[in-house]
Amino acid sequence: MKERVASGVSLVLFLAAIVVFNSTIPAALNIAIALISVLAVFEIISALGLSKNFVLLVPSLIFSAVIPLMQLVTPQQLQVDMLQQTAYFLYTVVIFGALILYHQVITFREVGVIYSMSLMIPTALETIISLRNFGGKHGMFYVIIAIFSAWIADTGAFFAGSRWGKHKLCPNISPKKTVEGVIGGFILNIVAMIVFGYIFHAIYYAYKVEISYLTLVVIGFFGTIMSILGDLSFSLIKRSCHIKDFGEIIPGHGGILDRFDSVIFEAPFVYLLVQFMPLVFQ
Repeated sequence: MKERVASGVSLVLFLAAIVVFNSTIPAALNIAIALISVLAVFEIISALGLSKNFVLLVPSLIFSAVIPLMQLVTPQQLQVDMLQQTAYFLYTVVIFGALILYHQVITFREVGVIYSMSLMIPTALETIISLRNFGGKHGMFYVIIAIFSAWIADTGAFFAGSRWGKHKLCPNISPKKTVEGVIGGFILNIVAMIVFGYIFHAIYYAYKVEISYLTLVVIGFFGTIMSILGDLSFSLIKRSCHIKDFGEIIPGHGGILDRFDSVIFEAPFVYLLVQFMPLVFQ
């Protein structure tokens, strides 16, 4: 438990540093997301026992790093989209070319898992960068809400499940998850989103802008669902691919994917939601 808490605090401090230095080093968020994407994809490939298969490993890691960094190349969204589409095309050609050339030692199942994860992980996490850009000068508030909503839902579910958990949620996928834990995740996440909103509204912004508490409640509720969906999805991937653990890079939490699996589903949801229900009003 001590390791879990210490690692959690370290992650929070890491995010806090990115928030603090965002105005002077905006590229820090892009670099952090690129690093997380690369580590997550590497964990998948290593867990499959293919880390020495460089024809799959190298293109996947390069693609995972490049996607979050595209927005540093040009501020024009059209040009960013074109660059990303080019990267998608090249990556697809290289990966399936490798499958054809090495079909005797590489299976379509292995390529399918690596290809889908290499597309999904950096693309989903890149929406964190898009959230910052969409929010303008309030962008990092959007980023904090998207990431912490996922983590707080996980935390609420963990502690409530550990204390009161009796009824299994999906025993065949994730035996430790309970209905009581899910309820705890909902309650803590909704309350935390409201508290976060008030802190930013009253303290950080000194009432100079309006915060949509309705949007925060929606994020707290549906964000918890996204968090659970992400967690269960990656648990199912582990079971389907006969993977015990993604890694142990974060003591007490596991691998990068064990900490960001919920964010992979949460961040795109928040990005889509705030297009219609903004968090901050001038």
